[in-house]
Amino acid sequence: MLILCSFAANAALQCGDFYLKADSTGMTRINGQEPETQKITFLKAAQDYDNVKIQWMLPSKEIGRWVGMDYVRRNGKPILNVEVIRKNMDEPRQFWTYDCQKVK
Repeated sequence: MLILCSFAANAALQCGDFYLKADSTGMTRINGQEPETQKITFLKAAQDYDNVKIQWMLPSKEIGRWVGMDYVRRNGKPILNVEVIRKNMDEPRQFWTYDCQKVK
C-alpha cells in the first residue's frame, strides 16, 4: 500500500535497465519480479513521498547473485542505486547509479 502512494497509480519508472511498477499488494515489481524485502524510510516527514528512500533485495537470475537496490527520491528527483551483493569482501564491488524517468 505504501509504494502505491510513491508511484502514481498505474505509473511506472525506468531506471537504467530496471523497470519499476507498483502492484496491487503495495510491493514494487522490478522487471516483473517481486523483491524479497522492501523497506521504506521517509527522509524528511512521514508520508512525504517526494523525499523517500526505498530499499529492496532480490535475487537476480541474470547474474546468479542477490542485488541490493536503493531508490532515493529527494525533492521529487528519483535515482536508483544498485549493488551486487558480494560473497566475500575480497570480491570487487559492482555498483551502479541510474536516473529514473516516468514511463507513459
